[in-house]
Amino acid sequence: MPLFINTKMNQDTIAIIGGGNLGKSIALGLLKQQYNPEQIYVTRTKVALLDDLKAQRVHTTSDNVLAVQQSKILIFALKPYRIESVLKELASHITKDHLIISVISDFSLEQLSNCLTSEIQIVRAMPNTAAAIGESLTCIASKNASAENIKKATFIFDALGETIEIDESLMDAATVLGACGIAYVLRFIRAMIQGGIEIGFDAKTATKIASQTVKGASELLLQNGNHPEEEIDKVTTPKGCTIAGLNEMEHQGFSSSLIKGIKTSIETIQKD
Repeated sequence: MPLFINTKMNQDTIAIIGGGNLGKSIALGLLKQQYNPEQIYVTRTKVALLDDLKAQRVHTTSDNVLAVQQSKILIFALKPYRIESVLKELASHITKDHLIISVISDFSLEQLSNCLTSEIQIVRAMPNTAAAIGESLTCIASKNASAENIKKATFIFDALGETIEIDESLMDAATVLGACGIAYVLRFIRAMIQGGIEIGFDAKTATKIASQTVKGASELLLQNGNHPEEEIDKVTTPKGCTIAGLNEMEHQGFSSSLIKGIKTSIETIQKD
């Protein structure tokens, strides 16, 4: 994961237009990777909600035009219903020298391009809120972006975790699996905690055990490169408690419920 001190990337001022949960997560992730706070602008209508960033010397403002004028890289982290009106407000201030990065779900590269007055280099990215602790998985796609600007976008999101480039046609799927997926995993952990309490642990201890166990399971897959079933086989002995529990979960629809939930999420995105 790259550090930004004394690198070329540190020369580019970044404006995050929309300092909500995801926008703040991106700013916090950059700060954790030692990005110069004085080269970050974050905007929000209720600017007082950005006081924690301001205390770290980040420029906070409700003036989107000011942030755009002061920056080379513009990250749009707004709600989908607001993006068109904000781009209309800013279109005359955005030039071919800007790199546009959108982290807005359900708003395509073509839609972004149509809102601007000239051929602008655009990268669409889908991180998740784990960006705030440097553990996001970000998928990116681009339109008219040079290799240099794709590299810049990759550097930014590598500071927040890991980045992979995908075809834009898969961006809705990336939103569901990577961004909505945070909530799915947290709901699973919550259920593990509740089960832990039922079998005798206090809430704090159950939370620690469940959270670390999920972290460990993820690292087994990431570091060993195995299919999940290979790791499952290592802990399922004949007539053992693990296989008994797994089979009961499957009888109750565990895997099918999760798959149906993922499919429902993407159908909801594509319905509009």
